[in-house]
Amino acid sequence: MNPILTVFAILLGAVVGSFLNVVILRLPKDDASIVFPGSHCPVCQHPLSWWENIPIVSYLVLKGQCRSCKTTISWQYPLVEAAMGVFSLLLFQRFGLSVDFCVQFVFFAALLVIIFIDIHHQIIPDSISLPGMGIGFLSSFFVSFVTWQQSGLGLLIGGGILYLVAFSYYALTKRDGMGGGDIKLLAMIGAFLGQQSLLYVVFASSLLGSIIGLAAMAKQGKGGKTRIPFGPFIALAAMSWVLFQDQILMGWQWYLGLTY
Repeated sequence: MNPILTVFAILLGAVVGSFLNVVILRLPKDDASIVFPGSHCPVCQHPLSWWENIPIVSYLVLKGQCRSCKTTISWQYPLVEAAMGVFSLLLFQRFGLSVDFCVQFVFFAALLVIIFIDIHHQIIPDSISLPGMGIGFLSSFFVSFVTWQQSGLGLLIGGGILYLVAFSYYALTKRDGMGGGDIKLLAMIGAFLGQQSLLYVVFASSLLGSIIGLAAMAKQGKGGKTRIPFGPFIALAAMSWVLFQDQILMGWQWYLGLTY
């Protein structure tokens, strides 16, 4: 692999991750712009100089504090930057410098924003998932990993599967167990990855969500009333499908060989 392109992929991801931090912070707020004003301390409003905005490095140099008011800066900022840098590298290793890479890069950026917004606010913004459905379907005409037929089926089936799950849960318990945002998110994932990804995404996210949910129930002591956002598990399952699809399919074939 070309070392220059490798470094470029990491830097590209980290720089975009810095912008994603702004989106995560401002998008859930009413009438907040993700462009204006420029980056600043949310406490003292101190405008950040260019050298205070270098992904990861600035956080380390400033020792996790605002230079002006010394307020502690959340660890989330370097985490998002580093995560997007790593994702960018992994996607580049899998797809090379191609249209496939560009589409998956945008997809992962959207999922990363969704993960942190859902963790903090228990919402999945329609301003990401609804345009994401259209972008995912349109991109299927230009990429090699999914056809437009698979994308269209993924869009329709993805939304339908979770709608049936949510409806069935409400019918049995008379409680909302899943928000509409999760349904739209799975529809967006189906549009990007096709219907062939959905069985794994639903299974993996449900398994991971159940494990974390049981741990949260034990810790909080609220029993069935414990609520955790499900969107992050769906997003992580979709990411793992993109990055490890070959290994997942090999594991599935191995399992089928054991059962027949």
